[in-house]
Amino acid sequence: MPSQFLKVALEAAKNAEEIITAYYTGDAMKVELKEDETPVTLADRGAEKVIRETIKRAFPNHGFLGEEYGIEEGESPYVWIIDPIDATKNYIRKIPIFGTQIALMKGDDLILGISNAPLLNELLYAEAGNGAFLNGEPIQVSDVAQPEDAMVCHGGLKWFVEKGTFPGVYNLINDVARSRGFGDFYMYHLVASARADIVVEAAISVWDIAAITVIVREAGGKVTDIQGQPITTDTASLVATNGVLHDTVLDYFKDAKS
Repeated sequence: MPSQFLKVALEAAKNAEEIITAYYTGDAMKVELKEDETPVTLADRGAEKVIRETIKRAFPNHGFLGEEYGIEEGESPYVWIIDPIDATKNYIRKIPIFGTQIALMKGDDLILGISNAPLLNELLYAEAGNGAFLNGEPIQVSDVAQPEDAMVCHGGLKWFVEKGTFPGVYNLINDVARSRGFGDFYMYHLVASARADIVVEAAISVWDIAAITVIVREAGGKVTDIQGQPITTDTASLVATNGVLHDTVLDYFKDAKS
């Protein structure tokens, strides 16, 4: 039985989807650059606003951490972490691989995650202890046990170069059966549903990975940073696997400093 948290989060994701798809198919794709030189659209801002409003109606004391509107302190231990459109650059260029990320953290623990990719028709969600689901059907990670049989997905390679971890990802890519640079949230969809086995990213923000951390874990996988440390709001790199391969993958980055 879904919790009230999950019911409200799913409602928020659907409300955001209406805004996101309307702008995507319309003519009002106004793009601005934020201070960090990343793009933002009216859809990003409108979607995050409606997510916050939907959740606030149900849980007025909860806090928020969102990509577009930052931190909003609450009066409870619950904090919602929001990326209204993960892969905004895809969205702007009419590449249909983009999605809304909503996570719930209680204290230091991530307890709920939703990743909704409307144009891919993939809605993944999970709550701690209750398993992971794709469009309402249970999902599990793969049982691939050797790198030479595995598929790895990776984020932008330039970030591995910048962070000094390129040798690790280069060697990993050379050793696996297949590699693809899907980037963003979608590669975690693939790992959680046994369509890929490994994800490595060298540069992320917490709103990029909070929701999919819960989903991959609940599908039976494992998620840490590139040094094997637990996920926190300060995590800046990521390794997500089917669990069986996790320690092997971390070995490729054992000398990493980030």
